[in-house]
Amino acid sequence: MGTRTRRLLSPVELERRRMQAADLFEQGMRQSRVAEVLGVTPQAVSLWRRAWAEGGRAALLSKGPGGNSYLSAEQERELEGLLRAGPTAYGWEDQRWTLARVGVLIEERFEVRYEISGVWRLLDRLGWSWQVPKVRAVERNEEAIAAWRTETWPAASHPRRSPPSAGGSASRTRPGPG
Repeated sequence: MGTRTRRLLSPVELERRRMQAADLFEQGMRQSRVAEVLGVTPQAVSLWRRAWAEGGRAALLSKGPGGNSYLSAEQERELEGLLRAGPTAYGWEDQRWTLARVGVLIEERFEVRYEISGVWRLLDRLGWSWQVPKVRAVERNEEAIAAWRTETWPAASHPRRSPPSAGGSASRTRPGPG
């Protein structure tokens, strides 16, 4: 079974499809058939149908650009340079980039507000991943870690079996001492 890739439509193409949908609504075509004919999802057609029913064709016209929702390619390149400079360059006390910090940086520098999940997707698209600190914590106790690895972890992960009891056998075919 092949995978179907979806092409994002330009605002002009999308408005043209909504106007085609209005024509088909006026002809009484069912929503599922409209979705099939226009090559869009039934959910999109449902939203368009509701807007058309409430406000006519005018409700399906483009409202213009959505505002500063996304960074341009040039702004994304600039953001990467800002991130490489590290959080201390922007007033944070440590070298940890958090999603919230990156969101604040984007908002202050580019006047574009992202939700945390949007920052996550943006960073993922730019090739950034979870950051691992370059230095170890000052509080790190190597002796305690070694003891935990050699004593606590093996006991917790592989509990020893208790010795067989003299009271009998769990086997149905072999009775205990008797």
